[in-house]
Amino acid sequence: MKAVFMGLGYIGLPTAAVAASKGIDVIGVDINPDVVNTINSGKIHIVEPELDKVVKDVVEKGSLKAKLQPEEADAFLIVVPTPFRQNHRPDISYVESATRAVLPYLKENDLYIIESTSPVHTTEKMADLIWKERPELKGKIYIAYCPERVLPGNVIYELEHNDRVIGGINTESTEKATVFYQQFVKGKLHPTNSRTAEMCKLTENSSRDVQIAFANELSMIAEKANINVWELIELANKHPRVNILQPGCGVGGHCIAVDPWFIVSDYTEQAQIIKRARETNDYKSDWCANKVLEAAVEFEKKYDREPVIACMGLAFKPDIDDLRESPAKYITSRVVAESNAEVLVVEPNVHTHTTFALMDYKEAYTKADIVAWLVRHKPFLAIAKEENKIELDFCGVRK
Repeated sequence: MKAVFMGLGYIGLPTAAVAASKGIDVIGVDINPDVVNTINSGKIHIVEPELDKVVKDVVEKGSLKAKLQPEEADAFLIVVPTPFRQNHRPDISYVESATRAVLPYLKENDLYIIESTSPVHTTEKMADLIWKERPELKGKIYIAYCPERVLPGNVIYELEHNDRVIGGINTESTEKATVFYQQFVKGKLHPTNSRTAEMCKLTENSSRDVQIAFANELSMIAEKANINVWELIELANKHPRVNILQPGCGVGGHCIAVDPWFIVSDYTEQAQIIKRARETNDYKSDWCANKVLEAAVEFEKKYDREPVIACMGLAFKPDIDDLRESPAKYITSRVVAESNAEVLVVEPNVHTHTTFALMDYKEAYTKADIVAWLVRHKPFLAIAKEENKIELDFCGVRK
């Protein structure tokens, strides 16, 4: 079987590489020539454990080739971003563009699958687009939706072992897509329809967002009450039916921070808790930024000089390089923009950044008067605490 993967980002590249490792002839398509060249040299452009080994192996074997344009194949997978606009309305223009790009190459009995997280009805909309542009293919190709559900930092394992939900626009499409995923997924494949599969993905991430919002709200209440939130949660979780998550400086990434808005935008009156949770998690980032700025003001009053502030971490979660929708990056930007202090920016998983001059984490901690722990990266846990530091721990580095 030959498959074209449209998009070679944080999900597209690992999925394409895993599929290629299981005997599928894979063409990976990306609009960025640097990404294409990097992959064709057997290297990767993102940080993900074990991915470099898999990519190197499948490229050397010739089972994965990266290109700038698609070509004829048996299966076409759309794995591109689905951001939201400033009004929180979902933007499926990337899905549509990728679909239009593969339109000339579709033929009878081909399989078209969307993996990109999408609003409900997106798969049916793309089917209508295909029928409009290629009416001779109506009823003669298979169209389905199968969202990824992997954890950055453990993507290779989870791509193979996690269960998948597969929803076709009809039973035949569901069955055809199921056969495709059986080639490289060891987890159970759950058949449904495309609308349910689309909503399932949004529901999973919205559920997580609500749970995190509870922890983040609790952390702000605990700070007001002068209670150690980490101890509080640990004790509360001793209850056999309580499982409170760990708070942070907000919620980031291209899933949990985005997907709930897809439900809210389409079902505004019904999605009350989902909307409130999203607002709480966004507010937590501002709350953290305000705490850092307040600490800087108090330091200046006490010592009659501007402090040196270290913002520790930019990624949206520990031990990855993904900065998409990162609350840590947002907080750092606010601290840089709204204070006169010297701000040291640290992200050990990123070598260079277009906006921030990055510094070694040990050097930054040593120089700083105020340390804002924004991401619980593993290297940070080994830093010995110095009593003369003002440390604002928003992610549990010092818990």
